[in-house]
Amino acid sequence: MRLLPLPLKDNPYTIHIGSGLLQNKQLVSSFCEGENVLIVTNQLVAPLYLDKVQNTIEGKTVYHLLIDDGEVNKSRESLFKIIDFLVENNFRRNDTLIALGGGVIGDLAGFAAASYQRGMNLVQVPTTLLSQVDSSVGGKTAINHQQGKNLIGAFYQPSAVIIDVDTLDSLPIREFLSGFGEIVKYALLGEKQIAEILQSNLVSLKERNKPLLEELIFLSCQMKANIVARDEKEKGERALLNLGHTFAHAIETLTDYERFLHGEAVSIGILMALSISAKKSLINSQVVKQYHQLISELGLPVATGIKLASKDFVAAMRKDKKNQSEAIRLVLATPSGCILEEENDFQLITEIINQYCS
Repeated sequence: MRLLPLPLKDNPYTIHIGSGLLQNKQLVSSFCEGENVLIVTNQLVAPLYLDKVQNTIEGKTVYHLLIDDGEVNKSRESLFKIIDFLVENNFRRNDTLIALGGGVIGDLAGFAAASYQRGMNLVQVPTTLLSQVDSSVGGKTAINHQQGKNLIGAFYQPSAVIIDVDTLDSLPIREFLSGFGEIVKYALLGEKQIAEILQSNLVSLKERNKPLLEELIFLSCQMKANIVARDEKEKGERALLNLGHTFAHAIETLTDYERFLHGEAVSIGILMALSISAKKSLINSQVVKQYHQLISELGLPVATGIKLASKDFVAAMRKDKKNQSEAIRLVLATPSGCILEEENDFQLITEIINQYCS
């Protein structure tokens, strides 16, 4: 097991990465505070891992609650299903909620934990590659609004993140590959080791080579933990972690969260951000071609394949949480890393939307 501390001033915690962690009684139980534990998961994850997690918890009353699978269920209805369960079963704020699943479960259950009695103990147990390298770390919790992704949420840190790489064995291939969308992001943000691993080991990674995947997860979490430790509430540097996401969230919103997995939308969004960067002469166009090839070879989409109206796309982008003015705040690439830019050239943005979303 590899330990990665996230040294926040008020809520420091540790990310645990390894194999067989869901059956480690000492590990899981050590973070279950209070008398009651609620495990929130979905119908796909429950048959695989619910019993394993339940069997590690001793001396507590353990409940579980299933949420329907899919991004469309990161909703107010699902949030209040969790809240109602906590109220009806007399949970207290010192009891524990375990988020067992991918990014949807982590975001949703995390927001429920943040909201219930103004905050209860939370343990993140991510079971998808995407949630292991990104969404389970850093304390962002949220549900979606009809007009935009993650518009309702809170920063709320867990007491621990437990990443068992064995859960990747059971992921459907499309769900597994989706996680690489976020990993590619870290390469562009400046993590050279990630870039080298991706470029040199594509076949082994797609065959789920466990040591390589564990190393990618560790490096991704390490980079994110370092950034979050410096900027927990996204006042500046942490916004760079949204590379490609302004475009990706608009794609997800306009397709009703049904056509693309999050990592797939992010992969398209990254290429859109790189293309704008090249058009503004921030990077060489060869960088766009390089990452277009890498993303394609990872089995991820490089365009939407369907027409999305640029007017609707820009309207969705205007609702992005990073925006601080009428301009759209984008994360763009440079040779030395990524930068935040207030983009007012809507003709350029429209050109890129039409290029990738037609």
